[in-house]
Amino acid sequence: MKSHARSTKKRTGGRRRAVRKKRKHEMGSSPTETRVGEEKLKVAETHGGNTKVRAIAKTVASVATDDGAVAADIEDVVENPSNPNYVRRNIITKGAIIETSAGRARVTSRPGQDGQVNAVLVE
Repeated sequence: MKSHARSTKKRTGGRRRAVRKKRKHEMGSSPTETRVGEEKLKVAETHGGNTKVRAIAKTVASVATDDGAVAADIEDVVENPSNPNYVRRNIITKGAIIETSAGRARVTSRPGQDGQVNAVLVE
């Protein structure tokens, strides 16, 4: 289980003794791996009663061009520097190169955090 608690290792490499067990406010979550497919969003609650929209799957990306932003269809994930396996699984993350109807584009948003795919043309 992921946690945002303090690390059990010191800067020197030594072990730090656990003061307590995990707490609810230190709880982490598994990453939202946004895929190419039928649009699906998920609303997650955050601290303070706020909400965060997570994109589970997206078909459309907002691509910035010289003429302005264009809504382009996402066809495929071409390259993903964060994880080569994401290309095979068609997972979109920030920095991924996607093939769209407007051309190849680099994703500038975080779809798992924002709920939308913003991109800039590469060519």
